[in-house]
Amino acid sequence: MRKKTNDPNKPVGKMTRVGDFLPPPDKLVIPQETVKITLSLSKSSVNFFKHQARLQHIKYQKMIRQLVDRYAKQYS
Repeated sequence: MRKKTNDPNKPVGKMTRVGDFLPPPDKLVIPQETVKITLSLSKSSVNFFKHQARLQHIKYQKMIRQLVDRYAKQYS
């Protein structure tokens, strides 16, 4: 005779429907106006950002952009 096993990933008890609380896709990311520039950085700085971005699963350019944005916001 087979022994019944419970899957720990399945819900237990009465389930209730939860209303949709997420915003629509066009409201998730607010587009920002950007300007393309050419910027020379030290190789060690770029390697640092690339390594950190890899750990966080984001693009290193985005990390640098956010750093510059926060600096500008702090001093403006």
